[in-house]
Amino acid sequence: MARQKPSFRGSHVALVTPFENGAPSRAKIEELVEFQIANGTDGIVVCGTTGECSTLSPEEHREVVRWVREKAGARSRVIAGTGSNSTEEAVALTRDAKGLGADAVLVVCPYYNRPTQRGLVAHFHAVADATDLPLILYHVPSRTGTEIAVETAVLLSGHPRIVAIKESTSDLDRITRIAMETDLEILSGEDSLVLPAMALGAVGTISVIANVLPKEVRDLVHAALKGDWTEALLLHRRLFPLAKAAFLEPNPIPIKAAMRLLGWLNGEVRLPLVPIGPEAEEGIKDALRGLGLL
Repeated sequence: MARQKPSFRGSHVALVTPFENGAPSRAKIEELVEFQIANGTDGIVVCGTTGECSTLSPEEHREVVRWVREKAGARSRVIAGTGSNSTEEAVALTRDAKGLGADAVLVVCPYYNRPTQRGLVAHFHAVADATDLPLILYHVPSRTGTEIAVETAVLLSGHPRIVAIKESTSDLDRITRIAMETDLEILSGEDSLVLPAMALGAVGTISVIANVLPKEVRDLVHAALKGDWTEALLLHRRLFPLAKAAFLEPNPIPIKAAMRLLGWLNGEVRLPLVPIGPEAEEGIKDALRGLGLL
């Protein structure tokens, strides 16, 4: 009999962290959380790549998770990014997330260290063993320099608390293999590939562009979950230009620029990220105009 694991099917937003005068803004975070919930987002991922986790202090990290949890209440699941290139720090952030009421954690492959596959297994097991929260693996080799091999994903899927994997690659063969060889739920981390990933077995997304279009991203995901591929394809084509424009510069620079252009945020990012350049901003403007938002 198959093990029963918690499910993370659906559309999740990779929430930006709004800054004002260099500090996270609780008021703006609460506005964004309310906007997401009002538009039917299934879950909110906080302090991930899009949330600029790598430049948040541990105290800021705790504050942002707490603010999101308190504002969301029981209305939305909250997934906290708790990854680090230090296993000890990842364990500490994961325990903090549990204490702050997160429903699950998203743990990135350790960056810079470039561990072996055996090291990855030991790292993720150490984090998963330190909590009773469900753990979602975060595979983004373009950021970390290390790939979680499919064979390693198979091994990790045997841990009772490792339940899903966020796949931020364009390797559709890999998605097929993970769907065939593990019981991990797959969440697409590539906005332009949500539809093909779901056609191959993914069950949802953790989306950057859902910061701007949460309802449309949710509608695409739920159409695919229902098998309504015609509707899903229409939504995919509608969202595709913004999905590509959102990565003209490193995330979250473009999506924060989009939110600034829409009058929602000031667009502030933390060094070493800098405000969007003129060419990429024109690409964002074109995508927003095509959606009728500008």
